[in-house]
Amino acid sequence: MNRNIVILSPHFPPHYHRFWRQVQQADGQALGIGDEPFEQLAEEVRSALTEYYRVPSMHDYDALVRACGYYTHRFGKIDRFDSLNEYWLETEARIRDDFNIPGIRAADIDFIRRKSKMKERFRSAGVRVARGRLVRTPADAHELIAATGYPVVAKPDAGVGALNTYRIDGDAALESFFAAKPPADYLMEEFVAGQIHSFDGLADSDGNPVFFTGHVFSQGIMETVNEARHIYYYSMREVPGALEDAGRRCLSAFGVRERFFHIEFFLPAAGDYVALEVNMRPPGGFTTDMFN
Repeated sequence: MNRNIVILSPHFPPHYHRFWRQVQQADGQALGIGDEPFEQLAEEVRSALTEYYRVPSMHDYDALVRACGYYTHRFGKIDRFDSLNEYWLETEARIRDDFNIPGIRAADIDFIRRKSKMKERFRSAGVRVARGRLVRTPADAHELIAATGYPVVAKPDAGVGALNTYRIDGDAALESFFAAKPPADYLMEEFVAGQIHSFDGLADSDGNPVFFTGHVFSQGIMETVNEARHIYYYSMREVPGALEDAGRRCLSAFGVRERFFHIEFFLPAAGDYVALEVNMRPPGGFTTDMFN
């Protein structure tokens, strides 16, 4: 049976056309929605799509609803709606709610977009997390720092790629942070020194990894972004048992189904893995809010 797969923003990231080509090879309909004129799409993208619907802006939700209505009328019920891009997670969830499409729904979004909510799921998985809390005032921050000491890290509660993330080493830096803090909820947590390891792969409809691997990063993403450093990572030849165990428990706690996943952990010099964050994207993928 043909499946109708609607793809939001099929042209970005530019190499994702390989995913959409596989939809057609699996006898599915690869139905794109984007804001670029069709003739300006790369040939690889155009040939990967069954049909393309242009909207004036992908942030125009009503236009996206009309596009999905058109595809429903033309091809029948939409079976899946995705972009494989974390930037659009909330939009995808709203569309799935409105068109009753399987996958991540609006009720699930906070646990995979908000770092404070991620901590709840990591704890339920029995995985250690850095001590931290949402801070809205200097008093909130000082209460946390009284328990953790400096340094601490302040990061947007909802964000991707370490943009507007800061290491704070003392009272003067803390004062500067609050003086210039963007108008967004911020999570502040203790600084954990350690190497970043990730558990990456693709989960099937039952939440079991179809494949998985582990990666080791040369440094933290925060340092890479804030200091304009280069970064590299490599795949492990063998995934340590402790990393696989923590990763599988996180997959279960977050209810990952039919998704690529990228779950980051700190590995301190001594001690257990410390969960950093979970991403619902292909390993190595990038999103628009990673660019400054």
